[in-house]
Amino acid sequence: MDPRTIPGAPVIDLGYAQYRGVFDSVNNITSYLGIRYAAPPIDDLRWRAPQPPTDNSSTVQLANTQPLPCFQAGVGLAPNSLEVLERRASIGDPIEDCLFLNVYFPGDTIPANPLPTLVWIHGGGYVMGGADEYPGSDLMREANNGIVLVIIQYRLGIFGFLAGSKVKENGDLNAGLLDQNFALRWVQTHISQFGGDPSKVTIWGESAGAGSVVQHIVAQDGQTSPQLFRGAITSSTFLPSQYVYNDTIPELLYSKVVSQTGCSSADDSLTCLRAVDAATLETLNNNIIAGGFYGTFLFVPVVDGTFIMQRPTEALAQGKVNGKALLSITNANEGTIFVNQIDPITNVSLYSSMLFPNFESQQADDTAELYANLGSPLEQDDLIMGELIPPATHGADVVYYYTSIGVPDFPNPDFLAAFQGAFMSFVVSQDPNDKIYTTITPSWNLYSKGNTEMIFNRTVDYQPDIHVNSTDSGLLERCNFWNSVGVLTGQ
Repeated sequence: MDPRTIPGAPVIDLGYAQYRGVFDSVNNITSYLGIRYAAPPIDDLRWRAPQPPTDNSSTVQLANTQPLPCFQAGVGLAPNSLEVLERRASIGDPIEDCLFLNVYFPGDTIPANPLPTLVWIHGGGYVMGGADEYPGSDLMREANNGIVLVIIQYRLGIFGFLAGSKVKENGDLNAGLLDQNFALRWVQTHISQFGGDPSKVTIWGESAGAGSVVQHIVAQDGQTSPQLFRGAITSSTFLPSQYVYNDTIPELLYSKVVSQTGCSSADDSLTCLRAVDAATLETLNNNIIAGGFYGTFLFVPVVDGTFIMQRPTEALAQGKVNGKALLSITNANEGTIFVNQIDPITNVSLYSSMLFPNFESQQADDTAELYANLGSPLEQDDLIMGELIPPATHGADVVYYYTSIGVPDFPNPDFLAAFQGAFMSFVVSQDPNDKIYTTITPSWNLYSKGNTEMIFNRTVDYQPDIHVNSTDSGLLERCNFWNSVGVLTGQ
C-alpha cells in the first residue's frame, strides 16, 4: 500500500455491499477503488443487460485495489501493426467479471454539501482500456477538489459489442453501452452517499469514451428516464461506422465467431457461445480484430432499435438528445495514427472503398475528388479517417487531463491551467466561462451557426495561443458530403 494512503475512511453501505475507502493525505482525497456495480456478466449473463449485484454485505470490504480490466484486444493490424496504441493496454490481467468502478471525494470525510459529480468513461476503441489507467487524483486536483469523481469500466470487444439477429433474439445488443447506462443509474442511486449531487452529473469520455458519451446523449431517442446527466464532454470523439444490428457486416462478424468456436451446428448458436470458455473467446476476440482493416476495431456499437434507435448523427440532427449542455473538443490530425503511414494505400478511391465496404464506385470516386487537392494521397487518407471517423494526434489530449501518466507536448503552466480549467469549470457550472480559478482563456461563446470554436494552440516560440476562430468552410463542405452518404458509411 502507498505509505501516503491511510485506511480508515468512512464505510459506505450500498445495501448489497459495504466498502471502506482509503484517504490520500498528499492529495487530500478519499478513494473507493473496485466497487462492484453489477453482477458478474458471465455464463448465462454473457451478452445480456447487466444485472444488480448479489448480496455481499455481511463484511466490510477495503476498497484499496484497482479493479482488473475487462478482456482486451488490439486494433486492426492489416497490413501492419499500430504500436502507438499498445500503450493503452492495462497493466492488470483482464477478466470477464469486470463491472467495477472507482469513486473519489475531497477530504477525509463525506462532503456535507453535495458536490457536482463527474463520470469518466475510458476510451480504447471499444476493445481496450480500464479504470486502472486513470489516476483520479489528477482530475480532482484540476477541479480544486470541488467535485466527486467516478471512473467506470464496461465490457469490451466481442464481450461487449457482439451483434447480429441472434443476439437480438436471445440476448441484449450493445452490452458495453448497457453497462455504462447501468453505472450511470448506479450513480443516481448511490453517489449522494459519497457526497455527490445526482442532479449535477456530467459525463466525460475520450476517444471511444467520447463516442460512448454521444451514444448516451442520443439513447432512447433522447427520452432516457430519469435523466442520468445534465452535461456531457466529448474529447477526441471516436464514432466508428454504426450499422443496424442485422446489417451484412454485423451478421458476418457473428457468423465468423460462431464458426470459429464450433457452434455452427448448434440448435441455438448464442447459447452455445455462452458455454465457450472465456479464454477461448478472448483469443478469438484478438484474432478477429487483428484481421480487420488497418486502424479499425470491428466490435463496436450498433443501432439496436431499443437503446440506440438510429445513427447518432441522425438523432443529433433531429434534436433527440438527453442532457442540457455539451462541450466538445477535437485534436488536429485526428486520423494520422489510424492510417498506415509506412505502407499507405495511395489510391484514395480504393482507400475509401476499403474503409467503407458499402460504398459503390461512385461514392469512392466522389471522395477522391473531394480530397484531391488536400496534400499527398497519404495526407488525404489521414484527412478522410480523421474527418469522418473522429478516432494535434488522436488521444494526445489525455496527458493534459491526466498529467501523472505522461508529459504533455506543451507543458506550459498557463496553457495547462486554461485547458484543464475549461473542462472543470464546465463540470461544476456547465459554463467554461464561470472559472473555478483564473486562466488566460478568453470568453467562450456558445457554438452557433456562426461556427465559432475555441482554439488551444501555441506560437512558434512556445507561448500559449488561445483564441476564438471560425470553422473552416472547406471542412464544413466535406462534412456535408459525409452527411449525405451516412447511410452507406454508418455515420
